[in-house]
Parts: sequence; C-alpha cells; structure tokens
Amino acid sequence: MTHQVIEALQKEAVPVLQSCRVLEVSRSAFYEAKRRFAMPKVCKESVHLKAACMASHQSYGSRRMVTAMANDGFKIGCYKVRRLMRQAALKPVCKRKFVHTTDSKHNLPIAANVLSQQFDPTGPNLAYVSDITYIRTGAGWLYLATVLDLYARKVVGWAMAPSMPAKLVCDVLNMALGQRRPAAGLIVHSDRGSQYASELYQDLFKKNGFVCSMSRKGNCWALKHRFNAVAERFFLNLKMERVWQRQYANHAEANADITDYIVGFYNGKRINSASGNLPPTVYERKIAEREPIVVSEIT
Repeated sequence: MTHQVIEALQKEAVPVLQSCRVLEVSRSAFYEAKRRFAMPKVCKESVHLKAACMASHQSYGSRRMVTAMANDGFKIGCYKVRRLMRQAALKPVCKRKFVHTTDSKHNLPIAANVLSQQFDPTGPNLAYVSDITYIRTGAGWLYLATVLDLYARKVVGWAMAPSMPAKLVCDVLNMALGQRRPAAGLIVHSDRGSQYASELYQDLFKKNGFVCSMSRKGNCWALKHRFNAVAERFFLNLKMERVWQRQYANHAEANADITDYIVGFYNGKRINSASGNLPPTVYERKIAEREPIVVSEIT
C-alpha cells in the first residue's frame, strides 16, 4: 500500500470499509499504513548535526558547527544550523570558574617580556607558551602543566602532579623537547610563577639555548597577559568539553582522561579558528607538505 494510493482514496472521500475491500487489507493495516506515512521525515542534516555535536563533546557553537558540517559534505548556513540546534535542544556546554595558581610573590629573577606582540609566529617551534591549571578529583587537586606551540596552537607537552613543584614545568618542557627537537633561540613564554623562575627551570634554557619570556605584572585577570591567552583558552576548552562533564575518582583516572582529550580530540580533531578551522595536527601536516618541519606522531 503506497502513500499515493491512500491520498487518492482520501481525496475521493471513499469510506474506509470500501477502501479496505478494494485494497484487500484489514482496517487495522489501513490505519497503520496511514499512521506511518503521516510520520515526519527524518532530517538528514539534523542527524549529522547531532552526531557532530556529540563528537565535539558539545563544545561547538553554531559557527564551528557550520565548519564541521561542511567537512561532512553538508553546505549549510549559520542561521539554519542555529535553527536546527534550537529544534534539537543542542547547545554548547559552558561553565566558567577559575582558581589562581600563579605565585609571583618571590625573590627569584624575572625574565623580560621577550615575546612582546609576536602573538602569531611565522613558523612552528619558534614560540611556545606554558601555563598551569588545576583539576578537581576525589583524591584531591591535580595540577596540569602544558606547553603549546603558538604557531598551530598545538599542545606539544603536558604533565600532571598533585602539587606544583618546579619539576612539573621542567617535565612538560622536556616532553616538548623530546618530541619536537626545537632549535636554539626558541622563545618560551610563561607567567611570573615561582616554578618558571626557579633555577631548575632556568637551567633548561641555558642548556638548550632557549629564550625565557615572562608576562608583565598587574593584568592577570583582565587580559591574562594576552600572551598566556592561548594557554588559558586551552584550559577553558578542556574544562568545558571534558573535565566539568566528569567526576574523577582519583588522579590516575583524571590523568588518563585528560591525555585522551589532548591526543585523541584537541590536537587531532578539534576545529581551531586560529589555524584556518583545522585541528592543530592537520594544520601542521598541511604546512609540512609545503615546507618540511618536525611533526610529532604521538600528539
């Protein structure tokens, strides 16, 4: 029994009993067919939109969703995406809360702000930015330190520990050095925290010929020193898209999940507007096709 047959019988105002005799079906079968054909059609775009939203851990707004849909072969505008997201009750998860982790009240030497306004380096492994944040777990605080390459906004080093010793930031930088092998002259920017001003951390710079850069004091909360904005934005994305959606029982569970986020999603899949709407690893790979660079296969 087709939809066209049912519509034709209804237009002719044929009684249901007569329609059933003509079609040689029972009344229950006739009404069931009518019900099925009356069901709304599944919107293919909505299905892919929901899938893209879930794949992004509900982190994408309408603009990034347009790019994600385009990557899946759907040419769809921002206004239609917003309408479909409203209809499906899809919206990005967003919570903001911060804990101060910088201890700048110390007598250790402070480096100059060498990075200055060079916010967009011309190539990879020229300027890194490093910072520390906190992760709440059932076993107490876990501190996460990261190093990002400003060129592709890629996380090139990370480490976690239940406290914030100088060794934590050294481990992060050593991880980045082992994977990226940057040349002497690399600028590594951070805040004025005691970990970054420590002798242990500064020895790494002397050993490798790197340049230490630190933010000026006094504009921590308003601008977060602008130069650390890349690291702060990464931390915010991490917490909105993963950490605040979880309840970690212990440090090991948090460590594994955050590593999965960095390796499995942020570096390799997450759309980054600063990298031409490409994930950091994909962006680096495209650049590598034109000019060979050292690209980590791990991150």
